[in-house]
Amino acid sequence: MDIKTLRYFVVVAEEKNITKAAKILMMSQPPLSNQMKHLEEELQTTLFIRGKRSLTLTEEGKFLYQKAKDIISLSEKTKQDVLLMGKGLQGTVSLGLFLDMDEEIGSSWVASFIKDNPFVRFRITNGSSDDLIEKMRLGLVSVAVIASPYDQILLNSFKVKESKFVAVFGKEHRFARINNDKIKIDELSKEPLILPGRQAIADSIRKWFKKNNSNLNVVCEVDDARNSVELASKGAGIAIVPEGTLLPSDLVLSKEIDGDRKIEYLFVWRKGHQLSTVEENFIDYVKSIYGI
Repeated sequence: MDIKTLRYFVVVAEEKNITKAAKILMMSQPPLSNQMKHLEEELQTTLFIRGKRSLTLTEEGKFLYQKAKDIISLSEKTKQDVLLMGKGLQGTVSLGLFLDMDEEIGSSWVASFIKDNPFVRFRITNGSSDDLIEKMRLGLVSVAVIASPYDQILLNSFKVKESKFVAVFGKEHRFARINNDKIKIDELSKEPLILPGRQAIADSIRKWFKKNNSNLNVVCEVDDARNSVELASKGAGIAIVPEGTLLPSDLVLSKEIDGDRKIEYLFVWRKGHQLSTVEENFIDYVKSIYGI
């Protein structure tokens, strides 16, 4: 059961057909069939249920398939690590950044990491938290910063920042004349509201009002907080956004929402997913910033 045989087994398992697998592996069918039979003999078990047109993995075959992929991945990673020893860290980090996040967070990490590792490259993708999680599922993004809530079963995580929710309004709005630095939920319930487009966050905001026995009038839900602020500046409603997303503007004012309303930003990566050496090093680097 060497690496070569395991590679053959993985291709056969994925193609579910010896002939197709043999073409991919650029070999003839009989030797590949013999390799699979010898593997079953060595393990003293049946790995495939052989149908007329396709193969189906047995439970033992499914188990070996997962383990074989892990072994092959570890073998390739080990080879790459050895080749890179003495040459400095190299490779590409696929990083996803939440659209409405404080831009200083991600940019400072990347700039410092590149300074220490000049042969490392980054591929940065921006999007909503849900977009980035989906890209992570598809393997298009390896590490990301998203906003809570998130799937704790799928992702490893640690908090990198939290931001207060604020109410944003035009300078002529009546809220501008309130001396209090905080806006109460009762006050917001009297206004048309612009909420974040992410359903999980919008639902959390709705719960604030429900718990306070207050109504809310949602006139718009917007994915990008910058667009929410623009709408607020034109009098479309009161935008509820994380404070860290606000840019200096002469057109709007903001006040904290009473009740310590906050959102957490989390650094995440998939559980059980093999990362490259450079990505693992980047995770360790970000952890060190936060004393983790």
